[in-house]
Amino acid sequence: MESKILNALGIDPAFIFLFMLILFVVLFILYVNVTMKYNRLKNSYATFMKGKDGKSLEQSLKDKFEEAEAVLKFTKQNRTEIRELNRKLETNYQKVGIVKYDAFNEMGGKLSFALAMLDGNDSGWIINAMHSREGCYTYVKEIVKGESYVELAEEEAEALDKAIFHDIEKIEKSEIIEK
Repeated sequence: MESKILNALGIDPAFIFLFMLILFVVLFILYVNVTMKYNRLKNSYATFMKGKDGKSLEQSLKDKFEEAEAVLKFTKQNRTEIRELNRKLETNYQKVGIVKYDAFNEMGGKLSFALAMLDGNDSGWIINAMHSREGCYTYVKEIVKGESYVELAEEEAEALDKAIFHDIEKIEKSEIIEK
């Protein structure tokens, strides 16, 4: 079989036949691949929809959205409560420092003490109890933002420093342990 067009172009009909055969094989392979993917998708869809119709599927989705909204509402409520707790904790006594000492040289056993109690803003009280043979004397000094308007005794200042820097010492110790 001779073709004037193919002869004029200089193309052998065997090359066209070979090209068509290769194209047919490639298209067949692609067809098989697409068919396999379609069957997998069809099986997945059938498994997903097993025992459900459109309305029950819609109800399932509605239920899940309602659950998600409830969780979101609960989370917002928890955040609000946590903020409120943190605000309340600012005014609670969180930091404590105590120093025991001998108020008078003739007394032994370190029965006197200075106790500093501070909140999150380093405000609070220093209680100094001095024990002697005649009795016990107790003094209270107010602390505002880590400062006292009344001069502090050495033991009171030490108790105040322990209370203020107690958290920093814990952090430094934990960093040393982690290293």
